[in-house]
Amino acid sequence: MRKNYFSEYCLLLWLLWLPISAIQAQGRYFGAVETVYPSWFKQSFLDLGEEVNDAAAEHRRLLILFYQDGCPYCNLLVERNLSQREIAERLRSSMNVVAINMFGDREVTGPDGNGSTEKEFAVQMRVQFTPTLLFFDEQGAVVLRLNGYLPPEQFKLALDYVAGHREQGLSYAEYLAANQPAASPGSLISEDFHQDPPYLLHLRSAKPLAIFFEQKQCPDCERLHREVLQDDEIRLLLAGYDVVQLDMWSQTPLISPSGERTDARSWARHLKINYAPSFILFDTDGKEVIRSEAMFKRFHTASMLDYCVSGAYRKEPSFQRYLSARAEHIREQGRDVDIWQ
Repeated sequence: MRKNYFSEYCLLLWLLWLPISAIQAQGRYFGAVETVYPSWFKQSFLDLGEEVNDAAAEHRRLLILFYQDGCPYCNLLVERNLSQREIAERLRSSMNVVAINMFGDREVTGPDGNGSTEKEFAVQMRVQFTPTLLFFDEQGAVVLRLNGYLPPEQFKLALDYVAGHREQGLSYAEYLAANQPAASPGSLISEDFHQDPPYLLHLRSAKPLAIFFEQKQCPDCERLHREVLQDDEIRLLLAGYDVVQLDMWSQTPLISPSGERTDARSWARHLKINYAPSFILFDTDGKEVIRSEAMFKRFHTASMLDYCVSGAYRKEPSFQRYLSARAEHIREQGRDVDIWQ
């Protein structure tokens, strides 16, 4: 029997061509930025109990900065915030800053004396975003936590709160309220997907719940509406939610997902909402899944919305690992990913 060499030749060509085609179809990846951290960050053996004591002996406090390679928000913290002389001098005079890679393998001894790796410690501290900043007091307790990037003015308020030991007399929410400008005239920026009152948030729905906390005359809120919420993908994802917008300083009555009768201001204080705009995503059982309480652009906002509405949080507790997997899945479909978009 004569072999069909032509068929085998065609098959070989196809097999050789397939991986090249797959590579060519892979979407591109944009937005990652490598960051050079300031030389005045402390070089540490990551024994955090000792770091707390060393800082206290110098009349300072310990600040742990969780980062990851390629993080554009970490880069923004360094390039925009820490490049400002006032912020840098205040930070250097009042804090010992130690950086920890949330996916790193260096050994860490926590303030409680327990050992782990950097990535295990990040899980223990429930780090979901970078940068995450943990400010410790002289006893090794966290007195303030910032989950994500804050613009310079908000960052300076946080720094003044911790450096001034204000937690001994005020909660951070109370401190922010005392330093807010007088009530602004006007109204919040409304969207057609916002639900109207009454806000009976304890009533279960087939959809998860998205609560947006905003305030009037808020530049960051304006940026959210102008640059993020007009995105087609985000609006499609929001269609899978019941969406409620609240003025975080108002006395708008509501019943919370847990069934508590309260108002927007009191509920925001209870939830420790310290930044406008913030949003919290609740599942259909009324349990919080994830929250945004810092500045995020479109890709990360869409990913948070998808993380909850798709149910991915049930299988992957780490949002950052989900984020990487989602970016890879998008690229496999031949679409580009820009994490700084």
